[in-house]
Amino acid sequence: MNEALTILDAVPACTVINTRIMHAPKDQVFSAWAEPDLLKKWWGPNGFSNSFHLFDFSEGGRWSFIMHGPDGRNYPNESQFVKINPPELIVLNHLSNPKFQVQASFEELPDDRTRLGFTMIFPTEEECNALRAFVHEKNEENFNRLEAVLSGM
Repeated sequence: MNEALTILDAVPACTVINTRIMHAPKDQVFSAWAEPDLLKKWWGPNGFSNSFHLFDFSEGGRWSFIMHGPDGRNYPNESQFVKINPPELIVLNHLSNPKFQVQASFEELPDDRTRLGFTMIFPTEEECNALRAFVHEKNEENFNRLEAVLSGM
């Protein structure tokens, strides 16, 4: 199997996990990840915007984009989708530095709510520990932005 398409089945010692109950049906939350016009509205921490160059939402497909920071800098990003199981799971490898894998899970809850699980898996404990506090907070900002998009759908 292509190294870029490896799924990390065992939970390594170094993960960052965020979860959030979204007040939207699972299909809608999944769509906000799968549809580039929706995804670019919320992806990234507060103050960031996105320019998508390629979004091939298929297993093995690439996602190439630039995050435009509030500091005026541009942050190129390259990812590859590893596994897509609609509307349950999206796994992608972030190929740009820092390298990590994202496993996003979508669990249907009563009253048209969804539990979103977001796990970042880093290749080394050193990389993970260097970013853990920062990315946990920024993932929460992502979720806030996602909720705003969902409320407008």
